[in-house]
Amino acid sequence: MRFATQAIHIGQAPDPTTGATVPPIYVTSTYTQAAPGEHKGYEYSRTQNPTRQGLEACLAALEGGAGCAAFASGLAAENAVFTALLRPGDSVVAYGDLYGGTYRLLERVFRPWGLATRYATDTSPAALAELVDATTRMVWLETPTNPLLRLLDIAGIAAAVRDEARSLAPHRAPLAPGLPDVVVVVDNTFATPALQRPLALGADLVLHSTTKYLGGHSDVIGGAVVAAAPAVLEPIRFFQNAAGGVPGPFDCFLVHRGIKTLAVRMRQHCENALRIAQWAAGRTEFERVVYPGLPTHPDHALAARQMCGGGGMVTVVLRGGLAAARRFMSRTRLFACAESLGGVESLVNHPASMTHASVPRDVRERIGLTDGLVRLSVGIEDADDLVADLEQALQGT
Repeated sequence: MRFATQAIHIGQAPDPTTGATVPPIYVTSTYTQAAPGEHKGYEYSRTQNPTRQGLEACLAALEGGAGCAAFASGLAAENAVFTALLRPGDSVVAYGDLYGGTYRLLERVFRPWGLATRYATDTSPAALAELVDATTRMVWLETPTNPLLRLLDIAGIAAAVRDEARSLAPHRAPLAPGLPDVVVVVDNTFATPALQRPLALGADLVLHSTTKYLGGHSDVIGGAVVAAAPAVLEPIRFFQNAAGGVPGPFDCFLVHRGIKTLAVRMRQHCENALRIAQWAAGRTEFERVVYPGLPTHPDHALAARQMCGGGGMVTVVLRGGLAAARRFMSRTRLFACAESLGGVESLVNHPASMTHASVPRDVRERIGLTDGLVRLSVGIEDADDLVADLEQALQGT
């Protein structure tokens, strides 16, 4: 099955008992056994739940993975990856432009725990490979990045960091049987598998905040991890059950229902975002307009090669800094001033004071996340209405 068909049919077989086209939501916490240990594959819903398994099967298929583990939030999924696969004394290499919650987790939770992270200031494979040392067990990538929308060459980075790791410690044993020496993780939240499939490019794990484009309607919180090989997913699945940060069945249902329209939604997100980026590029109120689909984007060629669309996010920097950004954001009517992204409705966000407020100011400014920077999550409304809303919001900025 092709992508749009998989999104609708994988993990959504009709109910065998009633023939219901949409399977029921299994809200049970436990399952009756014929005798101790004699059951139908389900014992307790923290461990297995048919609604969650349907979602996991669908996500694994869409990403081209061997399996998936769903979690109660994107950060719960990240926590599972770090805790299940790494140990104190290990290190992570990442590009410096990261979601604020990821930075907070790495710096304020895992650094005191004993996990060091080194951040590249250059997107090239060589720059990330240069930070690899004998302690490096993981490379963490966002592409496009949040919120500066830089693209990272997944295949090039995966090859470069693995070559460097082998040269530094050719006989180092993996943390567990079947695990790669260096695990390459890609946060695919912005692109989704509709636009980009990191596992096919050499990644070992793909992570999602399913809250965003996968759910797509700003009404659910969730996360997921998809693995290229069963051995990489096994410790994460163990952690999923042992630590218990699983999503409830209704949350899984909402995400799975959202995924059914992912293909058509992402096409419209991309079309609207390109329209807004082109409009913004002609406005003098903006100092800079960042969108991978624009020829002026520094990674435009990589975007054309690695993705099949520019995505639904547009970043702009207003002349006049924080004051101009605040005036602009307070005047939008269709673009709601809110955290998060990826819903059918358009949102406007000020990363420095919202999603990335936990990142110290000097770190933000060093990577280019200034007070005048505004992130647009472009929805699927009529593009003319969205442009008109932004135009009227610019008056007087």
